[in-house]
Amino acid sequence: MEINSSNLYNKDILKTNKFENLDSNSLKNVEDKELRDVSNNFEAFFINQILETSLKSTSIAGEEAGSDIIKGMYLQSISDSSSGNFGISDMLYNFLSQNNKKEQG
Repeated sequence: MEINSSNLYNKDILKTNKFENLDSNSLKNVEDKELRDVSNNFEAFFINQILETSLKSTSIAGEEAGSDIIKGMYLQSISDSSSGNFGISDMLYNFLSQNNKKEQG
């Protein structure tokens, strides 16, 4: 497939047309879902940073090559599964949605 400016332009038009048929309630639902996703991702990142700092000197997978990667993957898994349980994402979501309403209203 050849990539040129007309192909990119046509793809941009298709992306834009997809959103023209949305009413304001549908758009609000999309924005709310995106805010919730961003809030949950931030909480997972925050938890991951706490775990990495607190377990810096702890060896989970031994001293072998690649143990840092295994440890990082393990901590990321814990962070992702714990996200939404600490209340940070809820507070952030509420803050962002209130600010979003103020800007729109």
